[in-house]
Amino acid sequence: MPKIAIIGGTGIYDPDSFEIIKTVFPDTPYGKPSDEITIGRIAGVEVAFMFRHGRSGRHPPSGVPYRANMWALKELGCEYVISACAVGSLQIEYAPGDLIVPTQFIDFTKKRDYTFFDDKIVHISMPDPFCGYLNGIFIETAEEMGIKHHFGGTYVCIEGPRFSTRAESNMFRHFGDIIGMTVVPECQLARELGMCYCSLATVTDYDVWHDEDVSIEIIHKTMNECLAKVLRLLELGLPKIKDRDCNCIEAAKGCGALR
Repeated sequence: MPKIAIIGGTGIYDPDSFEIIKTVFPDTPYGKPSDEITIGRIAGVEVAFMFRHGRSGRHPPSGVPYRANMWALKELGCEYVISACAVGSLQIEYAPGDLIVPTQFIDFTKKRDYTFFDDKIVHISMPDPFCGYLNGIFIETAEEMGIKHHFGGTYVCIEGPRFSTRAESNMFRHFGDIIGMTVVPECQLARELGMCYCSLATVTDYDVWHDEDVSIEIIHKTMNECLAKVLRLLELGLPKIKDRDCNCIEAAKGCGALR
């Protein structure tokens, strides 16, 4: 049973670096996950890889079955969730190609299923939503690799699938450092299940507050250029994940979130 899950967004999966063991497609109380989950090894470490949007990209950000995805990973035995994703930059110093390991998010989504607890009141503490233990491992690894990275940014999560208007983009610049469409509700669902969650975000563009419009072609181009770097980060960082040193599971237990 893999303890580590990787949720891949745009362009992350690389079959050449992934030793496949098997695939599973479990049922959950919330339906099927986005696609089959591939269990295998990266650098000798057993992981469960999930295509967030499905292999064919059939689930837009607002239509991803987030609860089914996180429930399925928990049932597989996963304790750690690493989200590899593409984001836009809201600050000039966060340049395309840079790695960001955020520590905060601001939720500007509108119509998602945000909790497993529709039948009772559960107030879970999330002052620091991302796992400090996982964040520390990947920042240390990025420093060892000598790649350009930033630690501690705020991820603004929007509904999508459209990109921001210029007015929205300039407004978001007052609140955050990067902008994307998927960290919410993944991050908070992970906390409800007592799972550690971190985001390895690659900047692909400057959103639309800068001098160039955003397009899916730009995103794919930049992610393809950065793919080897992200995969190497995983190869070097995954073996460092041992026994968790954080309070992610305690937060879930403390409010009765873990069933």
